[in-house]
Amino acid sequence: MNLVEELKYRKLLYAVTDEDLYDKLNNESLTFYLGADPTGDSLHIGHLVTYLVAKRLSEHGHHPILLIGGGTGLIGDPSGKSAERNLLTLEETLSNANAIKQQVFNLLPDATVVNNYDWLKQYDMITFLRDIGKHFNINYMMAKDSVKSRLETGISFTEFSYQIIQSLDFLELYKNKNCTMQIGGQDQWGNITAGLELIRKSLGSDEKGYGLVIPLITRADGTKFGKTAGGETVWLDKEKTSPYAFYQYWINLGDEEAAERLKQFTSLSKETIDTIEKAMNETPHLRHAQKAIAEELTALIHGDAALKQAQKITEALFNNDVTTLTKEEIEMGFKDVPQSSAKEAMNIVDALIDIKLASSKREARTFLKQNAISINGEKIQDESFMLTKEKAVDQAYTIIKRGKKLYGLLKHL
Repeated sequence: MNLVEELKYRKLLYAVTDEDLYDKLNNESLTFYLGADPTGDSLHIGHLVTYLVAKRLSEHGHHPILLIGGGTGLIGDPSGKSAERNLLTLEETLSNANAIKQQVFNLLPDATVVNNYDWLKQYDMITFLRDIGKHFNINYMMAKDSVKSRLETGISFTEFSYQIIQSLDFLELYKNKNCTMQIGGQDQWGNITAGLELIRKSLGSDEKGYGLVIPLITRADGTKFGKTAGGETVWLDKEKTSPYAFYQYWINLGDEEAAERLKQFTSLSKETIDTIEKAMNETPHLRHAQKAIAEELTALIHGDAALKQAQKITEALFNNDVTTLTKEEIEMGFKDVPQSSAKEAMNIVDALIDIKLASSKREARTFLKQNAISINGEKIQDESFMLTKEKAVDQAYTIIKRGKKLYGLLKHL
């Protein structure tokens, strides 16, 4: 299948500004851009689909430009927001921009990187209003979804002007980088079409640019994609979301959602996807789609070594074989379980209470008698059992398990 057919098959094509673009995507080499406003120091998986589409375009011979919004990040995009963003300092914005640039290079190593602060800082107010602002009709701007959705709750002139600034980006890249296409999520449609209007009004009606927008990804229940069941954002930065937690996010997808994400987020062929979907129907408990997505994306974002580590932790927990884990792997795999620490040896009954796996000594003893307690993977019933640093995994942690799913962690100081 050609590129356009592939994008449609994977449900990655929401709309284009001109159907002429289909032929150009399949048969020409275009320079295109996508933007990232550095409002934070890391991208999250809600951003990921746009970069994966850019990766597909690049693999089909199109050249990507990554525009870091060092200038627009100081303004704030109202798209998809119900309230004003907190304004960042220039230093914060530029620091965030550098962090995001490094993340994107993993996905688009051949991309040209530009920062719109470099040209936006050169405009004085009079020049901006006369040369750029005169091309924008207020009624036209207010009709854009990103603005219209905010009229009732209120929008500042700062965020109202965002689409003018982003349009100027497209004009700048069109003139100086031969960039004829912008891609983004469907919520960027208004900003992209505003940019095309500015190009025509500034350079002449014969000038031709294009926009391609990607469907917004949502969960089956309509909630925002990119957060865990507990509401935590899944970041690309390993310090914010560990490779193990990143891997587990994809492993824990429901079957229906996993089938969708398999097409949208992996580079697997249609034939391979069909095979996986058949296997899902026959043996759904083996989570074929979830594993395929988790493996490809963890390797892509964090590297092969991090993938192997995430798989090792997963396997150790599934088989209750935690003694094979290193201190670092324990910290990664048990980050969210109840924890406590001890400078000296601690009795098992006291440890259960301290870690809140039992509410009283009586309850702790009952759990032990019922054979419900495991220490580092081994069942323990002895009430006098002592947890010591010498017996700890990697001489650092004792892993306590109550029942089938409840874990606690004792750190030996």
